Amino acid sequence: MKTVAGLDAVTHRYANVTALEGVTLSLAAGQVTALLGPNGAGKTTIVRLLTGLARPTEGRAALFGGDPRAMAGRRRMGVMLQISRVPETLTVREHVHLFSSYYPRPLALDRVLQLAGLESVADRRFGNLSGGQKQRTLFALAICGDPELLFLDEPTVGMDVESRRLFWQTIRTLTASGRAILLTTHYLEEADALADRVLVLNRGRLIADGRPEDIKARTAGRQITCRTSLPLDVLASLPGVTRVEPLADGVSLVTTDAEATARALLVRDLTVANLEIRSAGLEEAFLAITRADSVEPSVA
Repeated sequence: MKTVAGLDAVTHRYANVTALEGVTLSLAAGQVTALLGPNGAGKTTIVRLLTGLARPTEGRAALFGGDPRAMAGRRRMGVMLQISRVPETLTVREHVHLFSSYYPRPLALDRVLQLAGLESVADRRFGNLSGGQKQRTLFALAICGDPELLFLDEPTVGMDVESRRLFWQTIRTLTASGRAILLTTHYLEEADALADRVLVLNRGRLIADGRPEDIKARTAGRQITCRTSLPLDVLASLPGVTRVEPLADGVSLVTTDAEATARALLVRDLTVANLEIRSAGLEEAFLAITRADSVEPSVA
């Protein structure tokens, strides 16, 4: 696959804080890359370096083979940041028209509105939009220049279920046409549904890189969810259980031996309800990988 952007042995510091340490990664055309990590892991720093908003302390950042600060490369990318501000008095249509004028070959305005699901609110002022509609407008501004590379930082915050599903379909359409997309999200279901490749960042270091199924395979076991009257410490002592997580309407058990866990659970609590067993997902894998990394001693 054609590489469109990347970092090579990048370390980046803010004053006395090391935000990234020795990170190497690449983004490929026609691929959605999900960048996952807890708050403060360095995700936003990576986006800033690749978009030319910051320079590495050490190492090299590249955008279309050149300096990310060069205008030639920046015109070929689109960015939707987690925190963005645009004038609230302009309509959606006016915003898209204005932003499109910054690019040499923008998408047709009607096509942008269609891709972002904004046709019905195109003539509504930005300040009068719902939170989800504002997010979709910011997405429209990111894609209006017909970018070859798209950065999406927590793009579906505030979107309802229907809007999120429409957004997912649009991302698949853009990727199928050869665009590269870097997605940061705290919705692990979203990363699992969209990503061709997953990067896991923790404490400024890249600790996992692979297809979603490869990342999930690093968590041995399955997940049991149910409603039970057993206390958490008893659940944690059941055969095979490696982690217990309370849920709003029950409990989640990650186990290396689902059958043994389920048998022991039913013996100890005859009132167990809504018992479900499934393979461990990306969320379970992400938690396992980052927790294992967090307890490892740092190398001096």
